[in-house]
Amino acid sequence: MAFDFRPEGVLMFIYRPVGRDVNKTDIVQAAAQIFRQKGYHGASMQDIADAVGLQKASLYHHVSNKQAILATILDQALDRLIADLQEVVEAELAADAKLRRAIRVYLNRLTENADLAAVLLMEHRSLDPALRQQHIQRRDRYETLWRAILRQGIAEGTFAPCDEAVTTFALLGVQNWLLTWYRPDGRLAIGPLADRFADLFLDGLRPRSSEGR
Repeated sequence: MAFDFRPEGVLMFIYRPVGRDVNKTDIVQAAAQIFRQKGYHGASMQDIADAVGLQKASLYHHVSNKQAILATILDQALDRLIADLQEVVEAELAADAKLRRAIRVYLNRLTENADLAAVLLMEHRSLDPALRQQHIQRRDRYETLWRAILRQGIAEGTFAPCDEAVTTFALLGVQNWLLTWYRPDGRLAIGPLADRFADLFLDGLRPRSSEGR
């Protein structure tokens, strides 16, 4: 099944900063919105120029091409996630408390800027090979931090022994899917929802008695 994080029935937001010149941050944010709505291959440099109120030729004074914009979006998104999770990993907390905090932090990031998150999750496949390899190295670094929390929990006896890679993929997969259905105006705020996710994962990771098997 293909993931589709593009909002249905949403008109493109025209991103024109008022009272100041357009800068690269504006362009990256507008491009993330457009890539999410149209897909990377469906979007054009003209779309991005129109969204920030620039002539297409003027856009190239800020960015070299569409690949460079995509790489910047992915780097920014992953760098924020890495910084967030590094802080959790380095905290003086038990592993179960770290996992709960990590889930809350990650879901907050996914929902506070859903455009960047959706591009991160979907459009990395659109990178040229050299840029994709750089992206994979960053992504691997992020996944390693999740594994460090699991490894700590196993060492503490808080978590049962598990395949750290598979468990990390499961943790991230469930959380990533939230982008397809979560609505900020829904019945659950992101904090309580993160706690429910954490409860589910922590219950599944607890050691089980061999009795009754």
